[in-house]
Amino acid sequence: MKILAAIIDEYIRTGEPVGSKTLAEMSDIGVSSATIRNTMAALEQEGYLDHPHTSAGRVPTFKGFRYYIDHLMCPEPLSVEKISQIDELLESGGLTDEAIVENAGTALAEITKCAAISTNHAAKFSVISKVEVIPTGRRMYVLLMITSNGAIKNKVCRMEFDLTNEQMQSITSFLNEHLCGMNVENMSEEYVNGVVAAMGSYMLSLSPLINAVYELSEEMMKDSVDVRGEANLLACREFEADDVMKFLEKKGELTEFLDDAFSGINVKFGEENGTFAISNSTLVSTSYYKDGKPAGTLGIIGPMRLDYRKIIPYVEYLSKKVSTMLSENESLEIENKGDDDDE
Repeated sequence: MKILAAIIDEYIRTGEPVGSKTLAEMSDIGVSSATIRNTMAALEQEGYLDHPHTSAGRVPTFKGFRYYIDHLMCPEPLSVEKISQIDELLESGGLTDEAIVENAGTALAEITKCAAISTNHAAKFSVISKVEVIPTGRRMYVLLMITSNGAIKNKVCRMEFDLTNEQMQSITSFLNEHLCGMNVENMSEEYVNGVVAAMGSYMLSLSPLINAVYELSEEMMKDSVDVRGEANLLACREFEADDVMKFLEKKGELTEFLDDAFSGINVKFGEENGTFAISNSTLVSTSYYKDGKPAGTLGIIGPMRLDYRKIIPYVEYLSKKVSTMLSENESLEIENKGDDDDE
């Protein structure tokens, strides 16, 4: 185990195959070159190391990296200065739920020099807080929906006739009365049909606007993958540019693998399961929460030769920080709602 750890640490540092001579010169190994060579051969036979060329050097396989991460690695605690830097990056800009997650991705990409990836499930736990109908042209209207997590969605609707100001005010009041406070996750087709039926024959022709609310809710429920720091992938000399472009075109396919990260740090290797379009890559991800509920995933994609001792603490800290900030937002929403109810 000591020899495997030494090989991986040296390979992470240099990117070059590691030979027995290099290991023998390390003061903490304490065994002969012959023992080192025999051990390296055994580790290769067990699948932890690979012999890429005719040189005597070895490189770790994904199996070797996984054993190293699970059993041998000692994570480096974050310094006070690094925590301060992360907090400053995270708290810049807006502090809506969406902005918090986006800031976390930007901060993670900047600090790790990898591509940061995230999904945001917060919309599933948000409620509709405001609905507006805005005219944009002849028989054309934009339905604007704002949710409690700060998300703003809109959809263009084509009507069969122009609405009068009285009709716009009437439908806006009706929508807000029946939809505000409704959880996005519960906006089912059956519920929408019930609302349309409640409109009566007078307003039935305005039902496309309510259907637009349902369609926007459906869009919000679909998870999307946000990637920050794409340039870091293109700048990585261990990746082929074509592989990176294929990954960026199909990044949405990562959603199911990111969703597996709800049990602590999850490390997946591209060559381990053929998941990623980028060969020799690693996905390190974990979950973040809002008020105790899983709200999304956050992580990085980089080369397999990552300094996991530093990278994993970054991902862990940011996910915990995002969870705290999202939960504070939730508390503020509840407090504000209580104040409104008192009034």
